[in-house]
Amino acid sequence: MIGTSFNEGWQARPKVNPFAELSGPSVPFRPVTLPHDALIGQRRTAPDGQVTMEGGAGAYFPGGVFEYRKVFPVPEGYRGKRIFIEFEGVYRDATVFINGTYAGQRPFGYSHFHIDADRYLRFGQDNEIRVEARSHRDSRWYTGAGIYRDTWLFVGDVVRIQPDGPRISTPDVDRERAVVEVVTTVENDSIEIRTVEVVTEIRSASGAVVATDTAELTVLPGEPASARQRLYVREPSLWGPDTPALYDCDVTLKDGSGEVDRAAAVFGVRTLQLDPEHGLRLNGRTVELRGACVHHDNGVLGAATFARAEERRVEILKAAGFNAIRMSHHPMSKAMLDACDRLGMLVVDEAFDVWTSGKSEFDYSLSFPEWWERDIEAMVAKDFNHPSVILYSIGNEIPETGSPAGAAWGRRLADTVRSLDPTRYVTNAVNGLLAVLSELGALGQRAPEQAPDDGAGINTLMSDVGDAMNAISASELVTERTAESFAVLDVAGMNYAEARYALDRGLFPNRIILGTETFPTRIDGNWRLVRQHGHVIGDFTWTGWDYLGEVGIGRPQYLTPGGPKPSPTAPYPYLLAGCGDIDITGHRRPASYYREIVFGLRSEPYIAVRRPEHHGRTFAGSPWAWSDSVSSWSWPGFEGAPVAVEVYSDAHEVELLVNGRSLGRRPVGEEHRFRTEFETVHEPGELLAVAYRDGHETGRGSLRSATTPVRLTAAADRRAIRATGGDLAYVTLTLTDEHGTPHTGADRPVSVEVSGAGVLLGFGSADPSTEERFDATERRTYEGRALAVLRPTARGEIRLTATAPGCEAADVVVTAE
Repeated sequence: MIGTSFNEGWQARPKVNPFAELSGPSVPFRPVTLPHDALIGQRRTAPDGQVTMEGGAGAYFPGGVFEYRKVFPVPEGYRGKRIFIEFEGVYRDATVFINGTYAGQRPFGYSHFHIDADRYLRFGQDNEIRVEARSHRDSRWYTGAGIYRDTWLFVGDVVRIQPDGPRISTPDVDRERAVVEVVTTVENDSIEIRTVEVVTEIRSASGAVVATDTAELTVLPGEPASARQRLYVREPSLWGPDTPALYDCDVTLKDGSGEVDRAAAVFGVRTLQLDPEHGLRLNGRTVELRGACVHHDNGVLGAATFARAEERRVEILKAAGFNAIRMSHHPMSKAMLDACDRLGMLVVDEAFDVWTSGKSEFDYSLSFPEWWERDIEAMVAKDFNHPSVILYSIGNEIPETGSPAGAAWGRRLADTVRSLDPTRYVTNAVNGLLAVLSELGALGQRAPEQAPDDGAGINTLMSDVGDAMNAISASELVTERTAESFAVLDVAGMNYAEARYALDRGLFPNRIILGTETFPTRIDGNWRLVRQHGHVIGDFTWTGWDYLGEVGIGRPQYLTPGGPKPSPTAPYPYLLAGCGDIDITGHRRPASYYREIVFGLRSEPYIAVRRPEHHGRTFAGSPWAWSDSVSSWSWPGFEGAPVAVEVYSDAHEVELLVNGRSLGRRPVGEEHRFRTEFETVHEPGELLAVAYRDGHETGRGSLRSATTPVRLTAAADRRAIRATGGDLAYVTLTLTDEHGTPHTGADRPVSVEVSGAGVLLGFGSADPSTEERFDATERRTYEGRALAVLRPTARGEIRLTATAPGCEAADVVVTAE
């Protein structure tokens, strides 16, 4: 079945009690175009004026119940057809009504699902579909709400290919040929036995047919049947991160009267191998996973999942040196999977953040026992044809993993995944501390030689969350309690437990480990472990891209004599977690360049300057918090003030010059954690870092102070975009001097006006703490930058005009084709 977009013509509003509307509508519907986040436009407040973990988890956005409706015609010619409506994602507890009648539901907010619609439709008339969605204290991060992913209308005959289409695998591959197995499931809702021809063609990227096969298939009424075809592609182009070659597969059903149905899929040819010596091998070569954990929100767009937004994130993450994404902690969108296939990004797709033990008052644990299997089936059906997907994760930091019952649940989930897709590996992101949380008291009572950190008590361990997680994870208690949960997996996913890497080489010689979640501040040591140990296949930092919610876990904090202790949750109006290598606008922060150097992908030194207003204070940020540094030498008002300059490099030593005056050379490189610091005073002009290896210069990096006057510039990521298909234009607004140097210390409000064939979809900055809204037309820049996102509404030119006090207006034109 081929789907057509069902995104247009919707309306949305907060749901009201129907009894309150007996005298007429009390809350009007407003037009929306899907994908749509119903929560991002709501007013944020601190609950009862207090800072709470629950409020901070969702970025202080309120919960709510929202309803969507759409009126659409159904032609008389559709009578006798099978009609399905697909929702790629509705957050959360979606309930669907067609013409006032209940048609289906889905509690999980991240599964795609189909509504069997034809039985409720009125042919030759207009029909109404309504969707209700709820979001209320049911997650540990910002989820958004509503129909936040694409919707599709599928129309087919009673004999048809299932909506998820053919499933394609490559079980046998060498240089000469690849065996491509295509399994096409056909359904028959007629009352007759039907025999059809399944015609399958495989095309290369150039469009040439490289393999074809025809098979007869008899389908009994009400009993789906599958045609399993083995095709052979000669001299296959292999899919990999550096060469993401893709093939098209077209399947057509035919009978004596002609074509009955058709379906299309994209796939790649590649092999996977796994062992403790070589680690993970892709197409026969070991690949170390340079991983980024990523939440699903799209920053200024909230949870709305537009195809271009997902593609842009993958592009930027790959350019920053990552070769893998772990979708945290839910199944990845179809649009991002497509982008990962095209661009060559490996994927760990994750099923759940909770099983039977809840982490929030109203989370998915309430539905898990009844719905988990259908949601696993949906994830695998979505991922099966995508060569980018190499691992399924069945959970994240599941408390049950430290118990026999939890291990049994893990085996049940892992076996279900394998039964649906035996071509990939299964992991589970286990946090050793949470797995034994109920027994931490017993851990503290153990003999000193059995307790972590030479007998340190739990209170001492908890003074540093990073050391605590590591020490407890390496304890004998965790070894015992998690042994069975790890044994049911192909890859032992470990969150914040690098202390186990070398330990488990001796304790569990067949165990293969993946750092499924690690502190960004420890990447140098973690990456050394990945390189040293064949059984450790990679590292996934928390996080690659900053996100809404879990506010302030990565914010810089400082000790104040007599002041409050550092807190894991920031007060309102904090908005962001603040721990991403890349901020929510797509701008790379200093941690991103440091990581690139650690990975061995950058030879030039990188300079970051700590904010001079905090000079001399004691840093007390969490292990998720990078230093409070900015790649800038523009600090108006701090001329002559002391300042600390960080330089990152893989060289042996680095020299720093301020306006040509040398501050000397300092050792750097791996033995010094790839970083060094210089103390100086701020002098406007130029900072220059020169890297040396064995006395020879290997690279330079510099920063220049911005000069006056301040200019406002507008630059689109692309001058031409598609008018359909979820494409967007991203316009970066920057305050600069005449040479293009960013004015990071001259922030001011910027207003935008959009005209022509598009609308302003979102507008914001990376300010971690603000009451400004993403649906406004004025935002203050942060560190000299803001981001506007444009959505095309028709073919033609879209013009954005930006203005700021003291600056000439800036224009940019994008053509929607």
